[in-house]
Amino acid sequence: MATNRSGAEDPARTLALLWGTPTTAAGRRGPRQALSTAQVATAAIELADAEGVEAVTMRRVAQALGLSPMALYTYVPGKAELLDLMLDTVYARMPRSTPADDGWRARAAAVADDNRALYRAHPWIAAVSTSRPPLGPGLMAKYEYELQALDSTGLDDVELNAALTHLLGFVQTCARMAADERAVQQDSAMSDKQWWAGNAELLARVFDPERYPTAARVGAAAGEAHSGAYGPAHAYEFGLGRVLDGLAALIEKRTH
Repeated sequence: MATNRSGAEDPARTLALLWGTPTTAAGRRGPRQALSTAQVATAAIELADAEGVEAVTMRRVAQALGLSPMALYTYVPGKAELLDLMLDTVYARMPRSTPADDGWRARAAAVADDNRALYRAHPWIAAVSTSRPPLGPGLMAKYEYELQALDSTGLDDVELNAALTHLLGFVQTCARMAADERAVQQDSAMSDKQWWAGNAELLARVFDPERYPTAARVGAAAGEAHSGAYGPAHAYEFGLGRVLDGLAALIEKRTH
């Protein structure tokens, strides 16, 4: 379960921060700000990329920028708004790839690949709940780009939004599973192949292939293919194909 979430504070303050609009506090007297909110966001993102989102505190970000913690509050109201700013910034910077062709399937696959690359570049995003996303310019540009990939499919607007949500949810699930696998390997200092090899004798003593013949057969085949119980790349490619197949069935139903 995510321990951080977007949209956790006053939306008026967050939207003012993301869109650069003045607030009631604007115009108060004080020293001229030497940095931009983009620089603040970059420092926080770099910290999260290196150490995880839990490492991002107002004090740590202020230190990275050469500011006092109180000075940082003149740029962002608090940690919740800083997290929204970080998310919207990475959304705005997310590369948009060129689809293999003009078909909706290739465009949807490109959207999935772009989001997968985003999670790879910024793994901490997978740990952030975005059920109330930051409605900033970065998110809106990302949402527009992604909707256009499916806009010519014949789905109505509600289905279009649901189809995109389904596609992005699949990518997020894959990203979280890949992150879990990396964390396990880092904590154990062993690859999956090394772990299974090291515990093969123990598993052989407790696992009865005659009692679980299907599990034994399938597990052995998957283990040989992936050098472990799970292959992130294979899971992504296989799952993406099935997600697109499901959308294709819906589109076929709506257009015929």
